Amino acid sequence: MRAPQMVFFGLALLLAASGTHAERGAGGESLTALSRERLVFQTEWGDIHMAFYPNVAPKTVDHIRRCGELGLYNTNHFFRVDRGFVAQTADINGGRTAPMSEAQRAVADLNVPFEVHADVKHSKRGILSMARGDDPGSGGSSFSILLGPAPHLDMNYAVFGEVTEGLETLSKFEELPTRTEGIFVMPTQRITILSTYTYVIDDTPAARPGQTAGDGQKLCSEALAEVQARYDAQAAALERIRAERLPGR
Repeated sequence: MRAPQMVFFGLALLLAASGTHAERGAGGESLTALSRERLVFQTEWGDIHMAFYPNVAPKTVDHIRRCGELGLYNTNHFFRVDRGFVAQTADINGGRTAPMSEAQRAVADLNVPFEVHADVKHSKRGILSMARGDDPGSGGSSFSILLGPAPHLDMNYAVFGEVTEGLETLSKFEELPTRTEGIFVMPTQRITILSTYTYVIDDTPAARPGQTAGDGQKLCSEALAEVQARYDAQAAALERIRAERLPGR
C-alpha cells in the first residue's frame, strides 16, 4: 500500500507547486492575471475601473481597450440593469449620442472572435462578459458587468476582465427604478457614460519622496480625460443643434 500512496502524494505536491495546465497560460502565467491597463467609465453615480484578462481573450481585450482609448464609450449608456445579474452597456453604434469620426466608426463596426476558456468562469460580481448575438463571433462593443455569479453563462459568453474599483457604483445602479421589456430589465432613466479614460498601473519606483509610483502617469491620463470629456460634450451639443436646425439631413 505504501508505494501507491507515495505516488499519489508526490503528484499532489507537483500540482500544488506548479498549477494545472488549465489554470495557467502557455508562459506559466495565471490565465486571469490582470493587465496593467485600466479602462474607466465615469458616470454621475461614480466611476468604474476595469482591468483585462489578456491571457484568456486577447483579441476581445485589444478591441475593448481600443474602444476605450478612442473615447467610443463616451455618451454611451448602460441600457440594462438586472439586479443581481448584469449591468450591460449598449452597442456603441446604437447607444452613443455623440458623432463619430471615420476612424472611430471603423473600430466601432468591428466584431471579435468567440474567446472562451473552460476554467475561466462567470464566478463573481464584477466579471466582464462580452455580449453577442446568435453567432458566437458577433461580439462587438456591448458587454456586461456581472452583478453576481452567473454560471449558466459559462462557455456561452467570453469572460475578458473584471472590475477593480467601483463595485459600489454598480450597487447604486441596482437601486434605480427599472422596467421589463421581454427578457431585458432596463433602468427607467438613462445611465450615461459621461466620459472614459485609460491609464496604466506603473510599478516603477516613485520619482521623489511622497510620490506614489505611477502617480504622474495616472494624473496625466486623468488630465487628458478631462479634455476629452469637454470635447465630447461640445460635440454632442453641436449634434443637437444640427438636428434642430437641419431636420431630415
